[in-house]
Amino acid sequence: MRIVVGVGGGIAAYKAAELVRALGQRGHDVQVVMTKAAQEFIQPLTFAALTGRKVITGLFSEARSEDTLASAVEHIAVAKENDLLVVAPATADLLAKFANGLADDFLSTLYLAFTGTVVLSPAMNTAMWEHPATQANIETLRRRGCSIVDPDEGWLACGVTGAGRLPDPLRIADYVDALTRGKNDFQSETVLVTAGPTQEALDPVRYVSNRSSGKMGYAIAAAAARRGARVILVSGPVQLPAPPHVEVIHVVTAEEMRRAVFDRLEPATIIIKSAAVSDYYVADLPQQKRKKTATRLSLELDPTPDILAELGQQKGDRLLIGFAAETENLIEEARRKMTTKKCDMVIANLVTNKGLGFDSDRNEVDILSRSGQIVHAGPADKSEVAERILDQVATLRLNLRAVDATA
Repeated sequence: MRIVVGVGGGIAAYKAAELVRALGQRGHDVQVVMTKAAQEFIQPLTFAALTGRKVITGLFSEARSEDTLASAVEHIAVAKENDLLVVAPATADLLAKFANGLADDFLSTLYLAFTGTVVLSPAMNTAMWEHPATQANIETLRRRGCSIVDPDEGWLACGVTGAGRLPDPLRIADYVDALTRGKNDFQSETVLVTAGPTQEALDPVRYVSNRSSGKMGYAIAAAAARRGARVILVSGPVQLPAPPHVEVIHVVTAEEMRRAVFDRLEPATIIIKSAAVSDYYVADLPQQKRKKTATRLSLELDPTPDILAELGQQKGDRLLIGFAAETENLIEEARRKMTTKKCDMVIANLVTNKGLGFDSDRNEVDILSRSGQIVHAGPADKSEVAERILDQVATLRLNLRAVDATA
């Protein structure tokens, strides 16, 4: 794969050399772009020696100084020639430029012209990383589809200990491999994903729901599409943009989700039920708003349809993957769900983990298969966890096909 590595101007810039070498050793064709500030920390010659290619250091390349037009549009050519853009370290300045569409150097201009996958690995002082402006920029970039490799915690060059350290370059290379490995290994599959919460009305103006943001399901849908699948995403009410190349069906209630799932079940070969479906609804729904009084209000709730259990009864030869969000007895509850709902795999996570799961961009899960195997993933960005989940789904599918072939 052809990869651009953008190097920002932080003390961690020297680690980008190890990243470039690791990507090259894994068979990727790497082009390096450096900001002016990055050149204060490491010389372009280092990257030229590692890649065997010219290092781009500015909007007007010295190598093309005799051809002003070619130099002026070089960022367009580089954007078209490459499949993936990795920025490490992604400084606070670069994140702000990318999020706000500023383009005053080659790297920020390249970002605006780039239509492939973008991976950002931030590195900076802890206070800068935690500043609301930086976090707002990160959230903006995530919504636009950028993958974020969150910084590690540890000792920083400024003399403090905290979040903001550039991850090990080999971890970043592994993440890139996860995005590129077997890029079309789901090409023959139709993946049906559910995501987000459902909302059940209490009266014409109120409803009950849960804290699901839909981010995990959307990350899975996006990852499956990147890996060649046709993806159908049935989504409850969320504040997320549609993943690229994914068919999205918006629903509100559990019953609407059930109908949407079974209406689109026929082409599906893999079903991933990550939605947090409401367990109860008000069957006798009032036509008018309930008025507040001084007396206690009692509601009579009926159970919503158990979509996962119904799918387990009707899945045929499809793979069925469920999710178990628990507050205790995680593995035991996940195994129980796998058995009672006839799932082939269950993704289990503790919702009590601070900063993970619901409302978060990060997650930590255990992936349980019917064989008894348990694979741990995270804590990591949900896009990275999504890739790990799909890796296990792909392995399960291959194993089952091998069994069928020998039967």
